[in-house]
Amino acid sequence: MNLDDPIVKLVGVGPKMAEKLERLGIKTIRDLLFYYPRRYDDFTHPRSISGLRIDEDVIIKARVMQIKQSRTRRKWMSIIEALLVDDTGQIKAVWFNQPFLINILKPGTEWYFAGKIGWDFKNKTKNINVTQYENVTTEQKILPIYPETEGLTSKYLRKLIKEILFNQNDTSEVSSVYIEEYMPEKILKSEKLIGINDAIKNIHFPNKIDDIKIARKRLAFDELFMISLKIVTNKKELLKSRAVALRIDNDMLKKFVKTLPFKLTNAQRKTAWEIICDLKKSTPMNRLLEGDVGSGKTVVAVLAALAVSKSGYQTVWLAPTEILTNQHYENISKMLKPFGLNVGLWTGANKKSDLKKDDIILGTHALIQKNISFERLGLIIVDEQHRFGVKQRAELRIQNSELNFVPHFLSMTATPIPRTLALTFYGDLDLSIIDEMPKGRQEIITKIVTPENRQKAYQFIESQIKSGKQVFVICPLIEAKESLKINLFETDRKSVMEEYKKLSQDIFPKYNIGLMHGKMKSTEKGNVMDKFKKGKIDILVSTAVIEVGIDIQNATVMMIESAERFGLAQLHQFRGRVGRGKHQSYCFLFSENQTEINKKRLQAMVDCNNGFDLAQIDLDLRGPGEISGIKQSGVPDLKMATLTDRIMIESARFAASKVIDEGIKKYQKLQEKFQDFLNIKYLE
Repeated sequence: MNLDDPIVKLVGVGPKMAEKLERLGIKTIRDLLFYYPRRYDDFTHPRSISGLRIDEDVIIKARVMQIKQSRTRRKWMSIIEALLVDDTGQIKAVWFNQPFLINILKPGTEWYFAGKIGWDFKNKTKNINVTQYENVTTEQKILPIYPETEGLTSKYLRKLIKEILFNQNDTSEVSSVYIEEYMPEKILKSEKLIGINDAIKNIHFPNKIDDIKIARKRLAFDELFMISLKIVTNKKELLKSRAVALRIDNDMLKKFVKTLPFKLTNAQRKTAWEIICDLKKSTPMNRLLEGDVGSGKTVVAVLAALAVSKSGYQTVWLAPTEILTNQHYENISKMLKPFGLNVGLWTGANKKSDLKKDDIILGTHALIQKNISFERLGLIIVDEQHRFGVKQRAELRIQNSELNFVPHFLSMTATPIPRTLALTFYGDLDLSIIDEMPKGRQEIITKIVTPENRQKAYQFIESQIKSGKQVFVICPLIEAKESLKINLFETDRKSVMEEYKKLSQDIFPKYNIGLMHGKMKSTEKGNVMDKFKKGKIDILVSTAVIEVGIDIQNATVMMIESAERFGLAQLHQFRGRVGRGKHQSYCFLFSENQTEINKKRLQAMVDCNNGFDLAQIDLDLRGPGEISGIKQSGVPDLKMATLTDRIMIESARFAASKVIDEGIKKYQKLQEKFQDFLNIKYLE
């Protein structure tokens, strides 16, 4: 059997099961082997029935005393109930729509049962909702539980994987699979890692808990090592490229700083200097400018664009939305008016730019097209860079068709990235951090609003509107019916259409309320924002389209519906849309789904106004995908690696650097594996 063989080659996988497996991303033998368990049921230490507590996830070893089948009143659902006993007590077990169990769990037989302890209100006693059962004679006492889909269980997946790894099936037609080792022997020894075959066997079929830890370590290292190889390779390739070493007019930059109506912070000066030093070099700048909401990244980037333009080259400045692009165009045009530069605009709706003559061109994705090229492109600035895919960012660099050099590259993000995340995903970029807020910026007061306090929040919002202030209201959905497409149990998610109707008709009928969402045309969104800026709209109800960069000085309240549905970094972005003027501002987090994890996350928003700290909390609680759109970075989802493990990240980076320095061609199997990784993971 070959790793790239289709999954249907396995005994017991017909077209229907193959379709279900494909839903989980499993098409080949390789996909199945690298489909890791999400948790394990450990039957080696079962609990006593007498000591069980409600809401606990437990494993017990018990005999079946009685078992019976019944149906609900409408007779559409089968219920199996069994009385389970051990030496300490008894408990009722319940299954729904599994009538076959009556023929399996015979009275007098002993089993392991895994499940959650609940409460039977009718009989006023505890019960166990069983999710997994295993015969006590089973050899494997630690069972992997996989992410499942309808009609496809962990038990079935275990059977298939066992068939591949141990040649265990009814027909014995399949030979077991061997995965060739690709990691260099010296790395395995220095990092104390087991072989890849042992790692795969142990992750699926561990004999003891330590087997899982050892397997995880190897598989996690592999993930970080492959990403590190990609980053180190990118960085080395970039060093071979040539850029124009720009002549910077320092006096002109000082003059620009003096025209500003505010004083630059020390952090702004430091990051601006780092960028200017890069622009003087003949190797292309590849820098990420990172700063909290409102820390003043834009003015630093304007200073860089001015330096490039006065050196005779163009700057292309990409923003993720037309609203933000238009806002940048207005503000930057005003800032640079005394310096006689041509500033152009290029979006889907507005193409007010001469791409050959303009010094600075502000644009959206519309600028990234095959028929567009630049004659003297010296600098690319990408605002909220994670919003642009890897392929798109690369596309811009090769559009500099008339010149034989690579433009300098400056990425910006207002979503602070924890150091471990930056090392892993953006390690080919030099990092500049604005870690200081401008003086006089007020801290935004943040409150969690529970359902019983909703009316009080509305009264406060009305008092703000009466004093001439404006309000944002954010909802996760456009229309309520979108909930059903996601999950029948998520119908509590608020929609802008419903909220707009409710606020307009029932809550604030005498005030002007605006509506904005992603399905509106650019001109419509532009008109709404223009009215909001001019104070003609009191409350703007919107989806996440206002997340980045919108600057309304008079807005003092940010009200977020279904706040638990957003990541902390995104909530912090929303909060940053208010508090931009001189007035005290507020952020209200409305939440009707108060689980422990939701309470913890939302409380972090109340306690913390620092984006870097919040990003770290988000990373710890929810994982890398929630921080800054990592899915757009071209990096695969991590299945085993933990981005809080700085030691492993740095070890993987060091090992990858050594391999690249020695020449990866020296390690043929590793080179092949790395190429597979690039082909599969980095296609967009």
